[in-house]
Amino acid sequence: MNDTVYVGNAGKDAALDRGWLLGHFKDAGDPRHSEDVEIKWGVHPRGDERARWVHGEERTALLVLISGRFRVEFPGRSVLLEEQGDYVVWGHGVDHSWFAEDDSVLLTVRWPSVPGYAVPVEEQFGPQGRQRPGL
Repeated sequence: MNDTVYVGNAGKDAALDRGWLLGHFKDAGDPRHSEDVEIKWGVHPRGDERARWVHGEERTALLVLISGRFRVEFPGRSVLLEEQGDYVVWGHGVDHSWFAEDDSVLLTVRWPSVPGYAVPVEEQFGPQGRQRPGL
């Protein structure tokens, strides 16, 4: 690998950083570092859910269903992604949360890439004390 090319596998690389493949959180010298955009390969087992709602969103997001059945919750509205290719887009100021109704794989693109939205470590564990994979 040189400093400008990275070749990987989304499934394998995603497991290393809670699903995130590209964004501000990658090392500055890594070609996957970006302050403009974040990309996530999200693998969510049935029943996985976000530990808490995102409030005060500063980014725009595109969520595309690759496989499974996945629900995205907004204040006063619930969106079900159930066919491959179903997607939802939301922008600044839109609070949201999500729930995997079946084992699901999604591609998420968010922009810009800004810190401050990760769920704190103490909230990343489900009722059995296992790390929640989708956070």
